[in-house]
Amino acid sequence: MRAIQLTTFGGPEVLQLAEVPDPVPPANGKLVVVDVEAAGVNYADTHAVENSYLSPQSLPMIPGSEVLGRLADGRRVCGFTNGTGGYAEKALVRPVDVFDVPDGMPATTALSLLVQGLTAWHLLRTCGRLQPGETVVVHAAAGGVGSLAVQLAKAWGAGRVIATASSPEKRDLALGLGADVAVDPAEPDLGAALIEANDGRGVDIVLEMTGGPVFDASLAALGRFGRLVTYGMASRTAPHPVAPGSLMVGSKSVIGFWLMDAIAQDPATGVVTPLTELITLIGQGIVRPLPGAEYPLAEARAAHEALLARTTTGKVILTTG
Repeated sequence: MRAIQLTTFGGPEVLQLAEVPDPVPPANGKLVVVDVEAAGVNYADTHAVENSYLSPQSLPMIPGSEVLGRLADGRRVCGFTNGTGGYAEKALVRPVDVFDVPDGMPATTALSLLVQGLTAWHLLRTCGRLQPGETVVVHAAAGGVGSLAVQLAKAWGAGRVIATASSPEKRDLALGLGADVAVDPAEPDLGAALIEANDGRGVDIVLEMTGGPVFDASLAALGRFGRLVTYGMASRTAPHPVAPGSLMVGSKSVIGFWLMDAIAQDPATGVVTPLTELITLIGQGIVRPLPGAEYPLAEARAAHEALLARTTTGKVILTTG
């Protein structure tokens, strides 16, 4: 089969198309083969390719944690790989948490529900513990996670949603999704800009995936009992150390989130329950996943370059057809 296989770690240039053996499922039935129609591309994949992510990688490696395709019985499904293997014409998925996808549903819509949809759901429900009337800041609000988080926060009763995005076009897109205010993250004093966008008051929840100065500014913008939920390291820059006293004054919280922990703890509460609600909200027209960009499998390098350049919106996928 064709696959994107790494033989060395690095940037997008190491993503090369190769002929590799078909995957063989284990006898215990915990993984099954899916003929891949499309694979989701996530920012975490750019870290995995560098071997700079939360879990160490090994070579040779086929990136990709989520796929859409057909099982041997003909069912069209979305599902998680066992961490890697998605950028290929065939992949192994866990039957415990696959879900059926109607033939008419676009691949970008279906794949947006897995890593990005589940992440947005858990950021607000599990970690942020959003209460009606609270103010939510969503960084990278035009991206896959951010665009869904903006819509979910409004659907679940947020009093104000403040979006940040790197261009006027992306900020307009976030406003069109329901954000009340859109802020340029390049503001010289981003923390002050977020407070100003909340009528001079500290914010209740910040969803942050950049790290570095954006993390620092987000922490500074929190109000009393505010929660900063961090779920990424896109800037590859470490924030300043957080002094315990800075959390005590204002009773603030810093909460980390990694989707793999929610899945590993309990597939029912980590995957099935959130997916059921997300699918219902999409069916009702309350949440609208952004279409994103589609690249042929052989152009995985271009997909990663676009992600790193922050020129993408919505869900990015690789197609095998």
